Amino acid sequence: MDLDWSPEDLTFREEVRAFLDDRLTPELRQAGRLMTSVYADHDASMEWQRILHEQGWAAPAWPVEYGGCDWTLTQHYIFSREATLAGAPSLSPMGIRMVAHAIVKFGTDAQKEYFLPRILTGEVFFCQGYSEPEAGSDLAALSMAAVDDGEHLVCTGSKIWTTHAQEANWMFALVRTTRAAKKQQGITFVLIDMTSPGIEIRPLVMTSGEEVQNQVFFDDVRVPKANVIGRIDDGWTVAKYLLEFERGGGASSPALQVLAEEIATVAAGRPGPDGGLLIDDAAFALRLADARIRTEVLEILEYRVLAAVAAGRNPGSASSMLKVLGTELSQTLTELSMEAAGPRARVYQPHATKPGGPIAEYEPPPDGYVSGEPWQAVAPLRYFNDRAGSIYAGSNEIQRNILAKAALGL
Repeated sequence: MDLDWSPEDLTFREEVRAFLDDRLTPELRQAGRLMTSVYADHDASMEWQRILHEQGWAAPAWPVEYGGCDWTLTQHYIFSREATLAGAPSLSPMGIRMVAHAIVKFGTDAQKEYFLPRILTGEVFFCQGYSEPEAGSDLAALSMAAVDDGEHLVCTGSKIWTTHAQEANWMFALVRTTRAAKKQQGITFVLIDMTSPGIEIRPLVMTSGEEVQNQVFFDDVRVPKANVIGRIDDGWTVAKYLLEFERGGGASSPALQVLAEEIATVAAGRPGPDGGLLIDDAAFALRLADARIRTEVLEILEYRVLAAVAAGRNPGSASSMLKVLGTELSQTLTELSMEAAGPRARVYQPHATKPGGPIAEYEPPPDGYVSGEPWQAVAPLRYFNDRAGSIYAGSNEIQRNILAKAALGL
């Protein structure tokens, strides 16, 4: 793996910077810099995806024949880092980074022809139907029933922690088609039209006050068998493949490096506990330095995974490693950000941010007053949202078990 930047890569970097300077509007930059979690404001995210699609850069990791970019490993990283530095809002990962890979590998020609171009344009917007009230990290324990009825599967049950279910018009879901001795068997991977009769969505209010997650109920929802990805009863194979992209399908190190730099800059101008500057406080400086070193390690590991994906291989168990390191680093940095923000970070003022969903039961001040800087309003919401990072996409304890078995042979 060659990490040196070639003259061609430097030229590409200037091309990316010029594109960002030209197409990333002040409103989109604000939406990116004031994100309160991994999810951007929905309207801003979709507008940025539209602009990227016009450029041909909406899904650079896809195979070229389906709309991806013939980029080198370094170019993938350059684009991710430059977009982060410029303050670009994130795109929803459910379609582009997740289910699209499953459709490419396991889907029929008709499924590829219909879904892939519409994912790129945003006409099809996916949510993920995996977790259930009794099946979270132990995903194979899911019980949402799908009964065979000729050309359809009739689905009854519920899914929980479903991100952006209110905005999505399609869901990719795991359903139980057969009861088997081994719980990983008898599961089917299906695509569900969210406008189908019998679907009810109930928002869940997060600790941050945002309504991004939902519980979705299915009452005899008819799903055409033509929407099954892979084979009936073999959905676990598809799910395992997709989860590797969910847990390690992108580059999180650039955003973490940017956050670490921001914390260092702020700490260099704020008083510390002993009367000096916060950045000179030994305990704080040690924790920040440790976090910054770990982001460099994460960056190298992400290079390796991107190299595997670019070569047509799936990330494998390395995705579990990235998931653990990335989420725990983010939690560490949001804790340090709270310390750097000081007392003003205790004020709940989401009107100064760009959250990933509606804020429940909150009335902003009539004059729009913000105590401190907007980033100080963002800090507590990011902190609260990041507490879930070590749980979603498979808890970090489960990821360590996967690594123990797959990587260490224990």
